[in-house]
Amino acid sequence: MKKISLLLFLLASTLSFGQNSAETCEIVNKINALIQAEHLRPKPVDDSLSVFVFDNLINELDPSRNIFYKSEYDELAQKYRYNLDDLILKNDCNFLTDIKAVYVNGLLRTKKVLEKIQTLPIDYAKKDTIRFYKKSFAFYLKKEDLEKVWVKKLRYQILDDIAEMSDNLDSIKANFKSIEQISKNKILNNEICRFTTLLDTDTKQEEKLYNFFCTYFDPHTAYFSDDGKNSFMASLSKEHLSLGMTVNLNDKNEIIIDEVDPNGPAYQTGQVKKGDQIISISNQKETLQVSCASLESISTMILSEANKHITLTLKRNSGKSFDVYIEKQVMKDEENSVFSFIIGKDSKIGYIKIPSFYADLDGKGRKGCADDVAREVIKLERDNIKGLVIDLIDNGGGSMEEAIKLAGMFVDYGPLSIVVDNRQEKSVITDPFKGVIYRGPIVVLINSNTASASEFFSSIMQDYNRALLLGSSTLGKATMQTILPLDEEKNSDFLKITINKFYRITGKSHQYVGVTPDVVLPEFYEDIYQKESDFPTAIKNDSLQPFLKYKTYVKRNLIDKIAKNSSARLSDNYFFKNIKKINLKIDHLVNTPKAEVPMTLDAVFKQKKTLNALWTEINTFNDENNPLDVYNSSVNQLLLGAYPNDKTINQYQMDNLKTNPYLNEAVNIINEFNGMSK
Repeated sequence: MKKISLLLFLLASTLSFGQNSAETCEIVNKINALIQAEHLRPKPVDDSLSVFVFDNLINELDPSRNIFYKSEYDELAQKYRYNLDDLILKNDCNFLTDIKAVYVNGLLRTKKVLEKIQTLPIDYAKKDTIRFYKKSFAFYLKKEDLEKVWVKKLRYQILDDIAEMSDNLDSIKANFKSIEQISKNKILNNEICRFTTLLDTDTKQEEKLYNFFCTYFDPHTAYFSDDGKNSFMASLSKEHLSLGMTVNLNDKNEIIIDEVDPNGPAYQTGQVKKGDQIISISNQKETLQVSCASLESISTMILSEANKHITLTLKRNSGKSFDVYIEKQVMKDEENSVFSFIIGKDSKIGYIKIPSFYADLDGKGRKGCADDVAREVIKLERDNIKGLVIDLIDNGGGSMEEAIKLAGMFVDYGPLSIVVDNRQEKSVITDPFKGVIYRGPIVVLINSNTASASEFFSSIMQDYNRALLLGSSTLGKATMQTILPLDEEKNSDFLKITINKFYRITGKSHQYVGVTPDVVLPEFYEDIYQKESDFPTAIKNDSLQPFLKYKTYVKRNLIDKIAKNSSARLSDNYFFKNIKKINLKIDHLVNTPKAEVPMTLDAVFKQKKTLNALWTEINTFNDENNPLDVYNSSVNQLLLGAYPNDKTINQYQMDNLKTNPYLNEAVNIINEFNGMSK
């Protein structure tokens, strides 16, 4: 009976993919036609594309190289690695059926091996080592080695899990037998469950094909289904469908409810409480068991605009699990909304945080980022601020229209940027507003995660000498995308496609290289953050011959002098010196080729202790500067009285700023500028 069921399962999978082959190729060719017509830098569909798509598809399916046999990979590579381009152009996408059949067979046999290992003891006395690789390595798995490879992987996972249980190695060794059994059962059950989920879930390999085809042209061109498009558009707004709660991972990799918004639907059920563990999530069509589903699939289930009705299976205090049905509501995302404070009593400095360049997509109200910033500036000016800090740290961008509006509020008149399209035609974006909303000195905070629209805004402020930029170099994205339907008569398939490249008013571009701040300061993880230049298909940097005329606000030598004084002031700063030291340790752990680790409890415990010590050093690292005096503007203080539910997040935001060394130096810079201007 099992054999018949298995055969039917494989046939169903193959037939399903075979029937979709023509439709899949039709969509890929529509994507290609749109890219060739509209993309900023279209490339031919050739062997290079074939290699890129094939390698990414296989890496996505088997990143750890423990599902495909080497012989299976070699056969697939010989058939398809250099031929996908020809097959796609011939409308033959049956290669997906072939690849998936091999993949499903690999999943089934691996699950069977895991079930066998579950019944056998693992020999921890046997001498062995394990090595970790930063990048994908060659396929090596042979049929006769499958069980051995998985025993090795699981042995390490179990030892690693055991090493987390206590800081006392002697205690772990004394109780190893009982601890090992618990850990082994947990890890094997999770692995088997994960493979069962992969087999049971209708993984959409077609969408992966579409997206790898797209990212061959550049990292930001992407395929969207209707649901994907709606979710992406919702991410550009500060209001979207939400459960009204936040979650995090605890030290056991369990998903725990961290906060429940009293205005949200989760709270209104009366059943969801902070600290509840999420066991499973259902959208009424599909149920994900958290213990063995990927974080990506869990996140998609929770955040997708299509999943309006969600059932959570929760557990509280190790009690019995219970189900809670929640219907999402449109809510304001407080963490993704502009907010402001005042720093200092003697010389008041305004502070505005812009988490993203969200937009008023429905056009029904003034909900965009630029208008929100304008309102906060007006509030701050009523308290007679002497300078303004605009915080774009970790701002990944958003609406370019909002960035243009915001830049126009701080620049009196003149050009803002040069835009070049796929025909190499140049157009100039000019200031949409006459006059400025604020005339005082400005410092803009940026870092490695400052990207796209926020880089665009920062570069304008820098080129007009309108602000001093402080922080670390930005991500390096100076391209613009638009969303187009693949078929005007259908609303099912869309392409987010790169159509323009931005140049600064100087003719230079920050594409690929990022915006360099006037005062460069270190940040944690700066050597391992992924930048635009890390993507193999990123569009390279170039420049235009300058041709625009514009008037700067102050002379460049004044900003250079203040920047030089700031760098000198911080050269011996405790906080920034120690960030550099810790970054060297992080870089060594992440980027240095790893030596083989002995597969012993002592070696794994030592490795875990080193990692935990570094993590503790980062999390407990504090600035020695005196805390800043951070408080609400007069208007915001009145608003808090009217909306008491906002007090918790307001206090949290204030507390985070009080010991912020970047903000501390921004205040010093503004005070120095004001001193020079007297």
